[in-house]
Amino acid sequence: MGKIKKTFQEINEKIARKEAVVLTAEEVIALKEEQGVKKAAEIVDVVTTGTFGPMCSSGAFLNVGHSDPPIRMQKVWLNGVMAYAGLAAVDMYLGATQESELEKSYGGAHVIEAFIKGKKIKLKALSSGTDCYPAQQVEAWISKETVNQAFMLNPRNSYQNYNVAVNQSDKKIYTYMGILLPDLGNASYSTSGQLSPLLNDPDLRTIGLGTRIFMGGTEGYVAWEGTQFSPQFIQGNKENEIIRKGCTLALVGDLKKMDPNFVQAAYFAGYGVSLFMGIGIPIPVLDEDMLRAVSIKDEEIWTEIIDYSFPHRDKPSLGKINYAQLRTGQIELNGKKIPTSSMSSYAKARIIAGKLKESILAGSFFLQEPIEHFPAKQDFKPLKTTRIQ
Repeated sequence: MGKIKKTFQEINEKIARKEAVVLTAEEVIALKEEQGVKKAAEIVDVVTTGTFGPMCSSGAFLNVGHSDPPIRMQKVWLNGVMAYAGLAAVDMYLGATQESELEKSYGGAHVIEAFIKGKKIKLKALSSGTDCYPAQQVEAWISKETVNQAFMLNPRNSYQNYNVAVNQSDKKIYTYMGILLPDLGNASYSTSGQLSPLLNDPDLRTIGLGTRIFMGGTEGYVAWEGTQFSPQFIQGNKENEIIRKGCTLALVGDLKKMDPNFVQAAYFAGYGVSLFMGIGIPIPVLDEDMLRAVSIKDEEIWTEIIDYSFPHRDKPSLGKINYAQLRTGQIELNGKKIPTSSMSSYAKARIIAGKLKESILAGSFFLQEPIEHFPAKQDFKPLKTTRIQ
């Protein structure tokens, strides 16, 4: 027999007939070990993935409709959190990490979560006024029942593979990876490993512009490459071992249809507001190479340990570690045993992969072949600062 070759169309036809074989990224590991790569690739049509973790680069566009008299909103607050209003008259973008002017621990992420829950949101808008938009101030209550459009457009989600954060200094530090205790007191990581979407399709063969995904409890789409998209290939501990890093996705989805179980606000003490997002991506098993990719195990996925106490951009690497070791709850570094904790929820990632599997098996979720693929190589350019006279 020749090599296995499947197409998106063939797999979608099987989904429509409810004949597709769908496994989660955890389940396919056992099948490959039992049946081998070739047989497993013949059997499985789709593998589902999932991740649930802090994704700061997120936010929502809203259109609240026109007041009477109408207003061209130039400054806007939602529950005391400033939204960006430099758009059309009543369009705005609310960033997840924007903090309230009244309460530092409350921000855009909390407003977004409240909106999804159906709660009323206090809108305040100011304007200098124009002939066609004479109103200069508006206050109102809005909700997902009253606004015209509300959709998330997240510039950077589903980071492929993140660092393990530690702190070698003698002081506690506050970071987006949580509180890092002094003298290597703890290690924090934030990836769902063998369930993580972009680690199961590391070359993004099936993920690109237009890919249909699970996003915050509903269907969403890949809108573009994510900001800071920069595929990186770092040599691991062994000659044939490659650490994949740097791919990200910009995602879009209907905020009105999202589920608060998969979009949750958070506040990191000493750092700021963030938003936990649940993302799941179905990966079609097009051939044996895809089967190998989607059956990767935690012990085969490596990442770097980085000292976050270093104040500059290029922080030093202290070594490499795999996710199986991280998930034991303890690693050893510099002769010291260090407790580990995950910023992302593996349990939620498992639920997301399971829900996506159920939708595909029910014939209600079809795969979308990418309209365009993202570049295999792209440099990430740092900001070169200049002293302003």
